[in-house]
Amino acid sequence: MRNERKALPAAVPHEGWLLDQLKDAEFAAEYLNASLAEGDQAALMLALRDVARARGGMTAVARRTGMNRVALSRALSEQGNPELRSLSKILDASGVRLQFVALSRRRRATRAARSGAHKAA
Repeated sequence: MRNERKALPAAVPHEGWLLDQLKDAEFAAEYLNASLAEGDQAALMLALRDVARARGGMTAVARRTGMNRVALSRALSEQGNPELRSLSKILDASGVRLQFVALSRRRRATRAARSGAHKAA
C-alpha cells in the first residue's frame, strides 16, 4: 500500500470559530486591543466589524447604538473614521469600552529620551 495522504484545504476556515469566541466580551476586548496595537486603522475597523458581526450583525448593533445601519457600516468600513461619540456607542453595544492606560516608566523614559534627541538635533 502506498502512503496516501488526504488532501488538506489550503486554509482552515476560522471565521465561525472567531465569531463564536467574539461573543465573549473579554475575548472581544483582547481582540480589539491586539488590532489596536498593530497601529493600522483598517485592521481596527476590521476587528470592530468582526465584533459587530459576532454580536448579532450590523442591524442589531445599529439598533442598540441608535445609529443608522448604513452609517454604522460606513463608520466601520476599511476607510472608516468614526467620531468618538459613534465609536463609544459601537463599543458599548459590543460589550467593551475604550480605556486609557499609563505607559510603564521605562517606556516613558525611552520616549522622553527620543523626543529630547529630536529637539537637540
